[in-house]
Amino acid sequence: MSSTHRPAPILAARELDRTHGRTRALRGASVELCAGEILAVTGASGSGKSTLLHCLAGIVRPDGGSVVYAGQRLDQLPEKRLSELRRTEFGVVFQFGQLIPELTALDNVALPLLLAGTTRKDAHVRAGEWLERFGVRGQEDLRPGEMSGGQAQRVSLARALVTDPKVVFADEPTGALDSLASEGVMTALVHTARESGTAVLLVTHDAQVAAYADREVVMRDGVVDSPQDAVALEGAL
Repeated sequence: MSSTHRPAPILAARELDRTHGRTRALRGASVELCAGEILAVTGASGSGKSTLLHCLAGIVRPDGGSVVYAGQRLDQLPEKRLSELRRTEFGVVFQFGQLIPELTALDNVALPLLLAGTTRKDAHVRAGEWLERFGVRGQEDLRPGEMSGGQAQRVSLARALVTDPKVVFADEPTGALDSLASEGVMTALVHTARESGTAVLLVTHDAQVAAYADREVVMRDGVVDSPQDAVALEGAL
């Protein structure tokens, strides 16, 4: 996707500041994400990548600056509205999946639908369809402790996408996986995002993972630095 011909952003952060204790994690960070775009945010450990993602997803509020999603100031919305957005229009994937250990794979994926009021029968049907799309059909009755790392992360991706979100936030989604499992997870994520037109904000320290994105920006010391276009891997589709 050309950097000079991208459509208007669906999500934009402007001059974000965020302090954790005595650490200033963000120091005026700005970034944009367009509909259907896969954007990789890279940088060294401690550069502010995850803090930026958490601010963009409405998980934490910045101390300064603004986050605008589809014309709304996320940083000014009440928590109830932010929670609703995270259930319906946002999907979040973390490095270790954060699946609920007591629930089966099917119930973990169905959970966002159930919270949104979908009947259990319909939620299970849709959850099963998404497990199949991510190559883990037949694992419905497994609990997280019975899954491999790659299986658990594919279930996490299915859970993040089951509500057909507009934006998926993926924070080091392959950091706990070996190279083969990492490739499978990224191929599944990119293929599904392309198919559904979902925008993806991907935080990673891995250049091979970042190469799946349309575009890459680098974070240094809490600032988004050196934006550059990245070549999307056609083989990932």
